[in-house]
Amino acid sequence: MNPFLHGAIAMACSVAGLYFLHFWRLVRDRFFVFLALAFWVLAAHWSALGIGGIPEESRHHIYLLRLLAFTLILAGILDKNRR
Repeated sequence: MNPFLHGAIAMACSVAGLYFLHFWRLVRDRFFVFLALAFWVLAAHWSALGIGGIPEESRHHIYLLRLLAFTLILAGILDKNRR
């Protein structure tokens, strides 16, 4: 059941990334690009958890993808407030 749920979450993150890319095309605000990239990195994270079959004690490398996604969101917020 877990791989199925990980796949569903990965699909939802991919769709959210496409949704933010659509907003970027309408508004041309870089904040939406940061959000789209972050959600696609989260989709890669959930895909790796679902497909990988990696034991619990060896998953810490995959969580670096989640750290990258949240760093992209933070960078987008800082970039938006800088201007």
